[in-house]
Amino acid sequence: MKQTATPVPRLSIVFLNFNREEETRKTVAQLLRLKDRRNDIEIIAVDNGSEDGTANFLASHSAQLLPILRADNQGIAGYNEGFERASGDYLLVLDDDSCPADEQTLDLAMHVLDSEPDVGIVACRIETPDGDVQWSWHLPKDIDAAGPSMSFIGCGFFIRRTLFREIGWYPAQFFLYQNEVEVAIRTRLSGKQIIYQPGCRVIHRGEPAQRPNARRIFFPTRNTLWILRRYFPPLEAAYLVASRLMIGFGRAILVRQPGAYFRAAREGLSGTIEKQMLPPAVHRDFLPFLRQNSILHHLLRRA
Repeated sequence: MKQTATPVPRLSIVFLNFNREEETRKTVAQLLRLKDRRNDIEIIAVDNGSEDGTANFLASHSAQLLPILRADNQGIAGYNEGFERASGDYLLVLDDDSCPADEQTLDLAMHVLDSEPDVGIVACRIETPDGDVQWSWHLPKDIDAAGPSMSFIGCGFFIRRTLFREIGWYPAQFFLYQNEVEVAIRTRLSGKQIIYQPGCRVIHRGEPAQRPNARRIFFPTRNTLWILRRYFPPLEAAYLVASRLMIGFGRAILVRQPGAYFRAAREGLSGTIEKQMLPPAVHRDFLPFLRQNSILHHLLRRA
């Protein structure tokens, strides 16, 4: 009897979980409904050492998805293990509480990547379950118009797998936060573009306010300092680093996390950083990131 070859997936959907079984169950159910209607996707679910039963749940679905069960929580490094195991031409990267809104999102993103070889990343329109936009300064302010984007939101974006591998996947040392900006910079330095496509819709059920305050101070402060020190000219970097320290300190005081702030500042300013200056065109594209870390721009917005 002639055996039918298993279709090679064009798209690998990768998401990461840590102690969020309820959200993971919802995401898996939605993704499996998509997979039942298509033969061009695979699902890779990475568990970062959960202790709430998620690992057992994912293992029980090993016939429908690839579970990667890690022994401990290494932050975004867990994603990288999933990326390494992926076989699709493209990756759709999700959080454990996000999911594409429809099949058209997959088709449109793959069409863009198929037809526009200069595009490396498709940034998605992130929505609440009620359809409201979850906008971020990472994206263009015109949320309904397709076009170039500085970056993307990490809970839902498409990227060429070979590109992601070439630029080193997520920066594991970041652990959490600002990894999108680092990947966006590396993507642009590789010569590829980032396109925002509002027709690619991802539903995100979570709210950032649910996350602990200490890590919301520590990781963004430390990782931003690393980015500023590496990619920007010395004088500009000096101003931006000083600005980021002031901005971070103010936020730390508001949420009563000065200890997390001082640890972040110490780690962010210590050690040798290998400089890699941004070309002028790329530097201009990252002006929203610079404004986000400029104390003068923060003061002017409040004035």
